Amino acid sequence: MSTDVPLPVRSPEQPKQAAATIDPAKLPDDVAVLKQMIIELMVALRQERHGREDVQQRLDALLQRLYGRRADVFDPNQPLLFPELAEAVPAAPAPPPVEEESPSRRGQSRPHGRRRPAANLRREQRRYELTPAERLCPDCGQERQEIGVESAPQYEYKPAEVYVIDHQRVKYACKGCQGHVAIAPKPPQPIDKGLPGPGLLAQIITDKYLYHIPLHRSEQRLVRLGAPLSRSTMCDWMAACAVLLTPLWHALKALVLQSKVLHTDDTTVAVRDESKTTHRYGRLWDYIGDENHPGIVFDYTTTHARDGPATFLKDFRGFLQADAYGGYDGIYTGSKGMILEVGCWAHARNKFKEAYSSDPERVMAAKAWVRQLYDVEDEAKAIIAAEKLTGAAAAAMRLRLRQEKSVPRVTSMRQWLLDQREQVLPKSPIAAAINYVFNQWEALTRYTSDGDLHIDNNVSERTLKLIGMGRINWLFLGSDQGGQTAAILFSFTATCKHLGIDTFAYLRDVLERLPTQPAERLQDLLPHRWQANRSATMVMSPSAIPSDALPKTT
Repeated sequence: MSTDVPLPVRSPEQPKQAAATIDPAKLPDDVAVLKQMIIELMVALRQERHGREDVQQRLDALLQRLYGRRADVFDPNQPLLFPELAEAVPAAPAPPPVEEESPSRRGQSRPHGRRRPAANLRREQRRYELTPAERLCPDCGQERQEIGVESAPQYEYKPAEVYVIDHQRVKYACKGCQGHVAIAPKPPQPIDKGLPGPGLLAQIITDKYLYHIPLHRSEQRLVRLGAPLSRSTMCDWMAACAVLLTPLWHALKALVLQSKVLHTDDTTVAVRDESKTTHRYGRLWDYIGDENHPGIVFDYTTTHARDGPATFLKDFRGFLQADAYGGYDGIYTGSKGMILEVGCWAHARNKFKEAYSSDPERVMAAKAWVRQLYDVEDEAKAIIAAEKLTGAAAAAMRLRLRQEKSVPRVTSMRQWLLDQREQVLPKSPIAAAINYVFNQWEALTRYTSDGDLHIDNNVSERTLKLIGMGRINWLFLGSDQGGQTAAILFSFTATCKHLGIDTFAYLRDVLERLPTQPAERLQDLLPHRWQANRSATMVMSPSAIPSDALPKTT
């Protein structure tokens, strides 16, 4: 007797006419996975309902615009045809106010209400006092005395300022000899004999490579500030800054390649080709170091060939977490076991998601299995935060939890996938997803053997959003040399963002110090060391504070 239950269900991707039957044989027997499937189904149903409501609202608005009643244009100066009828009709009551619903968010939302301004902002006091006449008491006539001050903070804004530094080099000469002229030297500048100072260069770099503002918008902003600078000139400045920062970029690259775990991914960027009427595509690759070697390095290549990452990673030894791009296979093989592949469960989950319309039952089950693995990671993260574990202690706890909970779930999932592979069509989308998992199985499960590894490569995906968002505004790169410039400047803006560093403050200080920085002390300008040195300088003991900075006592 067949166990099929002919219950018609539809996926969000299927049309109304399409109907499917739920086959219990396709579902796993694990109770926890079945519960997770219910959650996945509820989320999918909620998304479908929201999407349908949005489409319905758009359709209603369109139909109302095409066929709905249009309000007659009323001229108040035009007399009414029947004034007695207008006086007899009562005025329509005002509609009740609509209460706005707060948008739903994942997790806990930030508290609402007024907050105190940040303590590090400059404060300007404005004192308001009563006049002598207003201070008089209305009963006895004596002058009222001050008993306190009520303070109410308010944010204010001062527009940016572009100013000019006039470098005056004093000349000296000997009156007796009427000669031997000497002139005071000028400190080395980021661009020799150039017009911009380090602050202006740092602002333009931050605007374009962190806040996605193209140079033509920076040009318009500077014009409003009284500095008419062309975008072509600023483009040359960016190239000069990249040349100046190249030694520091190599130092950052050497730091990142010392990592035990390295994340990488790539994305396309349009490049203008003067020999063609259309643009071509280059590639920007990101390489993200681990906690002990913090940094993000971008590299530019003209093609998607394996030569780019192979050249960059020739001195790397450790775990490489990336997607299933075939170009990495030669790197793993050529390293002779010195570079180990780590897979990404987020990519595996997306493969199943692509097969949802053809086999929703198996897809929901597979997504539930993956969700179970992520639940273990969430539990580990909560324990680490609660116990304030760091370094080796955090890795050991994470490894213990994975061995205890993730490994049994991975084993059960593998057996279930083996059973399902025998039942699906070889060329179906669900078969492609299952085969992807089995082809990457060793790489996907390697994270359960080391607490320093990640379950996915999402940190690299999020980093590439810096390129994707900028691509919408600046559209393309001017040349391959522009790609190299972008890779160097993106490396420092992305690293500063990753470490929570003020990008403008860092670049301004580094561009000012680089021309005179000794080669043996170049490591001090790396973002994480710069941040540590600055924090140590700001936290000074009272004995280290200059005497003229101490408050005066009387």
